Amino acid sequence: MEIDADVRQELLSLPKGLAEEVSRNLVMVARLIDEEPERAYAYSRIALRLASRVAAVREAAGFAAYAVQKYSEALAEFRAAKRMTGSVELWPVMADCERGLGRPERALAMAGEPEVQKLDKAGQVEMRLVAAGARRDMGQLDAAIVTLQSPELASNAVQPWTARLRYAYADALLAAGREDEAREWFAKTLEADRDGATDASDRLAELDGVEFVDALDSDEDGDRDEDEFDGQDPAEVARAERASDQAEYYDEDDDEYEPVEQSEADADADAEVAKTEAEAEVDVADENTVVEDEGRDGDKA
Repeated sequence: MEIDADVRQELLSLPKGLAEEVSRNLVMVARLIDEEPERAYAYSRIALRLASRVAAVREAAGFAAYAVQKYSEALAEFRAAKRMTGSVELWPVMADCERGLGRPERALAMAGEPEVQKLDKAGQVEMRLVAAGARRDMGQLDAAIVTLQSPELASNAVQPWTARLRYAYADALLAAGREDEAREWFAKTLEADRDGATDASDRLAELDGVEFVDALDSDEDGDRDEDEFDGQDPAEVARAERASDQAEYYDEDDDEYEPVEQSEADADADAEVAKTEAEAEVDVADENTVVEDEGRDGDKA
């Protein structure tokens, strides 16, 4: 996996050796962020320590933090990247960070800012999805449905955003109790979802009463102790774990910074991140050693 041309151009501002090391860490972030977000986050922290004045590094750090639900940190990094580049392309994900921090009203306010008009079509659709999500966060289901109704939703043309837009609309309809309409839009989602980015097929099957059984599930999974969560609602446990990752984080150069309410510090989580960062540094060091050894072998030849 290679760094794209724009990022390579930004890295030219660094000394060659440093640029190569930063580049290796950014490659690992891109490679791991979908499947192993915690490791991707660790690599992003290394790149950030090496080159915090490079906008591409701040953006990558923002997405890595976003992937592990560290929304305060992600928002600070996205704001830094925006200041450095002057670009508004990160505006929708910045608004979604506000949602993650439990501030949907701020996400809605951002949806009405002039920056939205500067976004390309994909960015405007993304902003619409974030605004609809904020409406749902606030319990405004009907408003969320109306927010998603747009020329892009009505179009029969399939664009990169079509499946996600249709899926969000179907899900909002279902949440509002409009099951027949929801089924129709999940079916339309499936037609547009060429890459399997959504679980529209599963949602359709659920609405049709079809139940799938995974033959590979072990008996151990099937016989899981009902007391596993010690009487706690698993959904509540998940929400608590998510909240623990929202500790306050800010960039000292960020004029827009406003304090957020902090949860109790999660020492175990911090220790785990530090451990992962250390492992990532070892990985990069090992890779550098291999490259150096290959270079010496080449010189001998």
